[in-house]
Amino acid sequence: MRPTASILHLDLDAFFASVEQRDKPSLRGKPVIVGGIGQRGVVSTASYEARRYGVRSAMSMAEARSRCPHAAFLSGRFDAYRAASAIVMERLRRLSPAVEPLSLDEAFVDLAAGEAFDPGAVPELVAELRADVTRLTEGLTASVGVAPSKLMAKIASEIEKPDGSFIVAPGTEKDLLEPMPITVIAGVGPATAARLHHVGITRVGDVWRHTESELVDLLGSAAGASLHRLSRGIDDRAVSSHRENKSVSSEDTFETDIVDRTELGLICDAMARRTAERLRRAGLSGRTVTLKVRYHDFSTHTRSTSLPAPTDQTRTIVAMARRLLDATDVGGGLRLLGVGISGLADWVQDDLFAQEADPDPDGVLEEAVDETPEPQRPREWSPGMDVHHAEHGDGWVWGRGMGLVTVRFETRHTPIGPVRTLRADDPDLAPGHQEPVSHPAGTVGE
Repeated sequence: MRPTASILHLDLDAFFASVEQRDKPSLRGKPVIVGGIGQRGVVSTASYEARRYGVRSAMSMAEARSRCPHAAFLSGRFDAYRAASAIVMERLRRLSPAVEPLSLDEAFVDLAAGEAFDPGAVPELVAELRADVTRLTEGLTASVGVAPSKLMAKIASEIEKPDGSFIVAPGTEKDLLEPMPITVIAGVGPATAARLHHVGITRVGDVWRHTESELVDLLGSAAGASLHRLSRGIDDRAVSSHRENKSVSSEDTFETDIVDRTELGLICDAMARRTAERLRRAGLSGRTVTLKVRYHDFSTHTRSTSLPAPTDQTRTIVAMARRLLDATDVGGGLRLLGVGISGLADWVQDDLFAQEADPDPDGVLEEAVDETPEPQRPREWSPGMDVHHAEHGDGWVWGRGMGLVTVRFETRHTPIGPVRTLRADDPDLAPGHQEPVSHPAGTVGE
């Protein structure tokens, strides 16, 4: 524990959905849900307008549609999310060189590692940071927590969410934690909470009536000791500025190209299990699973899928990797196969005792990054994607079907635009991109 509140946690509010609302004037102030659009899709992010109807991350898209049928359901645009994230992370590095991104929309900062850190100036620093985030990203908001530890900083950022801040003064950790539900402690999910409820532990303060050995008997050695320590606000983890580029992976190059999909599936499963084991041995969890393949012509391709929260569960990782392989063309044979996990954290948000269920990565927000060009494929218009029309200009896909595509022609800097229905094979319609966020010279990366 530190003697000052010097660890900052920033969380961009409803990030994916907020980027969509920023870039699509007609969606501002309305329910927006981003995730897998298919029948078995999963919600990645819901705007606060959609959350009022009970929609939340990791919910099936089918349930989200039943709760909020009038929402805009979008498939997501990673390029736009990365661009906004890069601006925010660059602004955080002006505070300190010790920045630990947990995902595109979330990071820890060790303020004490910055030059001339003044504990008394933290409120002003936080206010300036939040204002800069909104200005530099042209409208996004962030919730910020500052505390003597990573645990408390992350909890603090939730207290005044959205678009707020909270600073935990040293020595007040236990008073703040005592009335909170036990699920605020990292690693305590529904099944673990149910196990704790059985012995009368519903709030964090209830843990204090039990000795560490009692908690170990109930939850196991690592989980019991961790809960005993964290429930008292004791957390000595350092901010790791190297985590952004870290990943855990396994890959293998075959002596001869493998064509048989069944054999490749077994190899993929084994590599995913090996990667999950390495992840747990390192005390880490991760949000993004990446499949890497190399073809007979030495072209290399990667495909990734991300979960709403970090996991270290073997079955979850295996299922995600296998789904990625199933979506990959292996007809010409593979000479290399690999499975990696990134978006690392040194905590597990999954429930420690939940049954490992097969996720459905078909509906999880995906990105595909190819290191070499692929053959031209028929155009597919995904809801929310940016497009450009030679006559009508820039816009985004509202819907598709029956050989048609409906486009609303508007951008971040235009008024609400008209909606037009075009042929899906309209030669004047092409994938487009929103103009990048601009910021005044000298305001970022100084």
